[in-house]
Amino acid sequence: MTEPAYLADTRVAYDIVAANYAELLETELAGKPLDRAMLATFAELTAADDGGPVADIGCGPGRVTAHLRSLGVTAFGIDLSPGMIEEARRRYPGLRFEVGSMTGLDLSDGELAGIVAWYSIIHTPPESLPVVFAEFHRTLAPGAHLLLAFQAGNERRRIEQGYGHRVSLDAYRLAPDRIAEQLCQAGIVVTARLLREPTEQEKTPQAYLLAHKPRTVS
Repeated sequence: MTEPAYLADTRVAYDIVAANYAELLETELAGKPLDRAMLATFAELTAADDGGPVADIGCGPGRVTAHLRSLGVTAFGIDLSPGMIEEARRRYPGLRFEVGSMTGLDLSDGELAGIVAWYSIIHTPPESLPVVFAEFHRTLAPGAHLLLAFQAGNERRRIEQGYGHRVSLDAYRLAPDRIAEQLCQAGIVVTARLLREPTEQEKTPQAYLLAHKPRTVS
């Protein structure tokens, strides 16, 4: 099967920027208390369900994976970009990181106690997100939690420069209500949502959706 062009574009772009991206964003969470609060809530909910493996999907250089581990979560990272995985393994040698795609996860049905997709769905065309959310549903155990973060809006942007390099890929600002609807259609129920105003470095509001896979089918 031919790989969608957006996946190839995303892989190439993040391979190019991996080292600079990792350096520039290494301490970003320190200045974002609401972001940390959402991650802490996710970690608490996961722990309450007796823990288990949690996938940080689209983990990049591993900073969120490492933060989750500091909160007691048994987290590991998956990313489309081999360059990002190389950075993650170098920076956090005690953690597990794997190359993989959120459109076809190399994981068993119901294997995961949770998924975090921290700004990693933003390069997927909105019409292709149901494929991603179906994979999330398949790999989550009943009762397991999902945390999404993304830029709020309703537009496609072409990115030609990033982190000091020339790149070529699309990014999407997404409507939280529409993402919640797509999750529901995939069998994942939104539990809570946060829409925060942009910081000085951001151009749009930032959205966070906390959701779960029901334990039983109604």
